[in-house]
Amino acid sequence: MPSSDDGLVDVLRMSSASVANGKAANIGVVGGGQLAQMLVQAANLRHVSVIVQSGSADDPAVDGATRHVVADPVDVEGTKKLVQDCQCITFENEWVNIDALIPLAQQGVKFRPSLAALAPLVDKISQRQLLSDLGVPGPEWTPLTAIPTGVPRLPAGWSFPVMAKAARGGYDGKGTRVLNSIDDLAQLLRSVDASKWLLESWVRFERELALVASRDATGQVRCLPLVETHQTNQVCDWVIAPAVVEHAVEAMAYNVVASLLTKLDYQGVLAIEFFYGPAGLQVNEIAPRTHNSAHFSIEACSSSQFDQQLCIAADLSVPAPALISAGALMVNLLGLPKGRASSIEQRLSELRRCDGFHVHWYGKELETPGRKLGHVTVLLRGVDAVSRDQEAAMILERVRAIWPQHLANSD
Repeated sequence: MPSSDDGLVDVLRMSSASVANGKAANIGVVGGGQLAQMLVQAANLRHVSVIVQSGSADDPAVDGATRHVVADPVDVEGTKKLVQDCQCITFENEWVNIDALIPLAQQGVKFRPSLAALAPLVDKISQRQLLSDLGVPGPEWTPLTAIPTGVPRLPAGWSFPVMAKAARGGYDGKGTRVLNSIDDLAQLLRSVDASKWLLESWVRFERELALVASRDATGQVRCLPLVETHQTNQVCDWVIAPAVVEHAVEAMAYNVVASLLTKLDYQGVLAIEFFYGPAGLQVNEIAPRTHNSAHFSIEACSSSQFDQQLCIAADLSVPAPALISAGALMVNLLGLPKGRASSIEQRLSELRRCDGFHVHWYGKELETPGRKLGHVTVLLRGVDAVSRDQEAAMILERVRAIWPQHLANSD
């Protein structure tokens, strides 16, 4: 009797034959949140079928997907079911069990990006090591394991404050701690597994920038516009595109992302967050996926970040993601505490009545403080940076009058 792995190999052969014969094939997505939801929406525009693997039928991406595999995204048994009808597997985020997926890749399952390209990016310690090896500017850093536990002390030349980061799983301020003293450092060492944390020297920056880029199977790199992001409590509040920076800064950001994509032979979409200040441009973090900072591209670019991901996964011709408006403002809609604002229905209704407001609602069941529930994009018309900044400030004020800013840390 054939094993389940033998059966998987047979299914993969049949799927490959269908693609070779020009028959439509599905794209599989591991994950079912809002990033997967927007990927499904991009796929529907191109009439590409998408099967989603996620833990709940209520996840945002399920509505609109061709089929739903009910399994946690890290459940490899669920991924085995996902691949049986799919030409290619792509990911919503980097929280995947690469070791468990390797046998599937060895049997011929196509992942984009590949597991080998993802491996050094799913962990912030290996991210930092890769960037150091490539000579890419970034904060000084050290694994937490390098800090002595008896009498803790910072590396030579460092001073407080410093940033502590969990190597995996952190986002929107979660998995980070600002350390202001030796006592804070000692408390961190007592409370966490040091092998899963790192320290970064404090960066005194003036602006935060982000760049999303893609690389296809032929090796061609395409960049969306460089943007400026604005954070509150380490959560993205709003984004303006394009960022107004000197050409040399923009060119350096493009060179960094192109070098990284090429070095890893990466096929897919990747985002880099930068600090910019007295020390120049420095890499803050890398996200091997689509990213909140490029949601504006759905309306403002000729091909959105999700369209880029879809085309690369489906082996379609990848268009240029050129800006098709003078600029764009994207504002996140975060969950608010009870009693802080009117009902969700009323807030959404008011936003949707505003001319030029493109409201994206993720369809999440619960409004908890700080949770990303949706976003609004507005195309800007100003012919220069000053007029676009003024326009964006007025639009932001209108959005926040309807949907107030969440000021406390995310729950």
